[in-house]
Amino acid sequence: MSIVMPIVIGLIAVTILSLIPEPHRRPFNAIFVGGAGAAYLSGFGLGYWEFVLPVVLACVAYLGLRSWTWIGVGWLLHTVWDVLHHLKGSPILPFAHDSSFGCALCDPVIALWCFAGGPSVPGLVRARFARSAPGRTEGMRPGRSAAG
Repeated sequence: MSIVMPIVIGLIAVTILSLIPEPHRRPFNAIFVGGAGAAYLSGFGLGYWEFVLPVVLACVAYLGLRSWTWIGVGWLLHTVWDVLHHLKGSPILPFAHDSSFGCALCDPVIALWCFAGGPSVPGLVRARFARSAPGRTEGMRPGRSAAG
């Protein structure tokens, strides 16, 4: 369950983020990943090194204003930070020991969605069901009916 739930949370996050209409989806996600860089600041688990990620992710977020790839890179950088915190024993949520481990599983799900260009999840689902709808005749050879 400690592996499945973070992935489910990542899928839920991607679905919610994909509801933001274009052309606002990418800039919002760039700002979102930039803010994620500050998630560990209050714990100071890695000492002064904690200041590195917010600075790096601010630069990556700026690049992400024009590129989904950079937003995905930002989420993968955050994943590395999650792993370091998990190994150090300094979780993102002090009351939840495995929270950084969970975050390290959730963030790559968001990164993969970003590398795919941040598509609308409901749009993808609708397109998938439209292609598999009964009575569809696309791709059939001429002279053949849908029934035969």
